[in-house]
Amino acid sequence: MAILMVAATLPMASKELAQSEQAMGQGRAVVTIFAKHSELAPQILQQDLSVKVDGRDSSVTGWTPFKGADDRLELVLLIDGGARNLARQFDEIRHFVLGLGPHAKVAIGFMQNGRTVLAGPLSVDHGKAAGELQLPIGPSSSPYFSLSDLAQHWPSAERGARREVVLFSDGIDPYNPRFDPSDVYFQTAINDSVRAGLVIYTIYWRDRDDGGADSMAADGGQSFLSMVTAATGGYSYWAGTTNPVTFQPFFQDLVRRLKNQYELDFAARLVHKPAVADMRLEVEGLGVEVIAPRQVFVDRAGAQ
Repeated sequence: MAILMVAATLPMASKELAQSEQAMGQGRAVVTIFAKHSELAPQILQQDLSVKVDGRDSSVTGWTPFKGADDRLELVLLIDGGARNLARQFDEIRHFVLGLGPHAKVAIGFMQNGRTVLAGPLSVDHGKAAGELQLPIGPSSSPYFSLSDLAQHWPSAERGARREVVLFSDGIDPYNPRFDPSDVYFQTAINDSVRAGLVIYTIYWRDRDDGGADSMAADGGQSFLSMVTAATGGYSYWAGTTNPVTFQPFFQDLVRRLKNQYELDFAARLVHKPAVADMRLEVEGLGVEVIAPRQVFVDRAGAQ
């Protein structure tokens, strides 16, 4: 009889264990949506969305446009320590900063010794932030060290904000200059950025002018940058493997993206503990371009 009772309880215990290991979690993402054939912002409703997290159907629990006083934009312009010839583009960068919406908070950051050093706090005083532009003074290190540092020490505790980064770099990891997607520093930077909810845009800029002798490293750096932006829902800008003559078309496109973003909240299965997961978002309807992060952080339900 005792053996039978133990045998009967084993399936129940296994089921309870499986349920406890697959509790419901929650996630959040910043999504960019364009109308392909019109300058008017598309009208997308929550019921038009379908989300899969790690291949499983998930429930959309919130869908809110970032508009006006509720745009909650926090933007850091992060300059690579090796970009010492960037000064000729400073006027265009200042023009972009001064043209941000009045509620946007912005800060200028520099990569120094593997860290991100901010020239000042996030602020709606765009004139002050624009005046803090200067050439980097620290030695060049892996840009992925600095990106991880920024993600881990974001200069704001407002988790409801949309945290966005414009990264000026060639994307080359000097400790592993060949293209290796398993590069531990690169993968850590993506993981930290996704966990912090960053949306990363990159503008390719080289301090070195090595011509074709370093073309493989340049291509690898651009591939790294593309993978970072795809993972976080941003975009990569470049003009081949040479420095662009102007940033103006890049900034025009970036402004358009910032004006067409939404906050997506979803519920998903949480296996074991909070973790980074793959996400796929689909929107019903024609004529819509959707840019969503390929990776998201799934936390415990109710976590702050």
